[in-house]
Amino acid sequence: MTILENLAAHSGYFYTTIALLGLLIGSFLNVVIYRLPRMLDTEWTTECKKFLKLSDDDAKHAPFNLSLPRSHCPRCHTEIPGWRNIPLISYLLQRGKCHQCGAAISPRYPLVELVTALLSLFLAWHYGAVPQLIPALFFSWALIALFVIDLHHQLLPDQITLPLLWTGLLFNMQNTFTSLEMAVLGAVIGYLSLWLVYHAYRLLRGKYGFGYGDFKLLAAIGAWIGWPSIPVVILISSLSGAIIGILLILFAKHQYDKPIPFGPYLAMAGWLSLLWGESIIQTYFHYLGLE
Repeated sequence: MTILENLAAHSGYFYTTIALLGLLIGSFLNVVIYRLPRMLDTEWTTECKKFLKLSDDDAKHAPFNLSLPRSHCPRCHTEIPGWRNIPLISYLLQRGKCHQCGAAISPRYPLVELVTALLSLFLAWHYGAVPQLIPALFFSWALIALFVIDLHHQLLPDQITLPLLWTGLLFNMQNTFTSLEMAVLGAVIGYLSLWLVYHAYRLLRGKYGFGYGDFKLLAAIGAWIGWPSIPVVILISSLSGAIIGILLILFAKHQYDKPIPFGPYLAMAGWLSLLWGESIIQTYFHYLGLE
C-alpha cells in the first residue's frame, strides 16, 4: 500500500494530514507572494542600471530571497520566532497584531493559509487517495500564488508559470489528467489564443489588452487539462472578469481605463476546469443542442 492508501484507510488521519499540509504550504505561499515580486523588482532594477551604465548604490544590499532574511515585522523589524509563526493559529492568538509593536498584520496571510488548507481538503475529498491527488494539489497551490500575486502586482512570474507548464506536460506523459498529445496542443493553443487576441486588440484599439504572463498561464493550464478545455477556461474567465469589472466600476469607483488583472480569473477558471472540465463541456454542448 502507498502512503496515501495507508492514510486513506484511516480517513481522520488522511484529512487531518492534508489539512495540516495545506496550512504549511499556505504559509510558504505567503512567503512567495510577498517576496518574489520584490526579488524580481530588485533584479530588474539592477539590470536596468547596468544596461544604462548607472551607479548602483544598492549593489551591496543585504540578501533578500525566499529564505533570507528571517520572517520579521515590516514595521519594527522584530524577528518572528517559529513558535509565533504557526499558520493561522499565531494570527488568531495575537489578534492580528505584531507582538512587539502592535502593528496590524494583513489578514491576507491567514486567508491564504485557510484557503490553501480548504482547497487541499476539497481535493482530497474529490479525488480520494489516488495518485492524481498529488499533482492536483501542486497545480492548485501554484494557482493560488499566481492568483494573489497578479491581484496585487499585476504580475505573473515566469518562475511559477513556466515550471507549471513543464510539470503539466510531464504529469500527462502518464495520462494523469489528459493525454500527452492533448496537453501539448493545450499549451500551444492556450498561448496562441490570447496572443492573437492581444495583437488584434492592439491593432484595433491601439492598446494592450493582456500581458505576456497571461499567455504563459493559459499555456500552463492547457498543458494540465488539454486543449478541449481551453475554450471553457477562456469563457469562464472572460465572463467572471467582465462581471466583476463592471461591479468594480459601478460600486467601487474603479476607473474605466485602469487595467484589471486577468490572471486571477484564468487561475480560477483553470482550477474549475481541472475538476469539472468535461462536465462543463458536455453541459455546454447539450445547451447548444450539439450532442
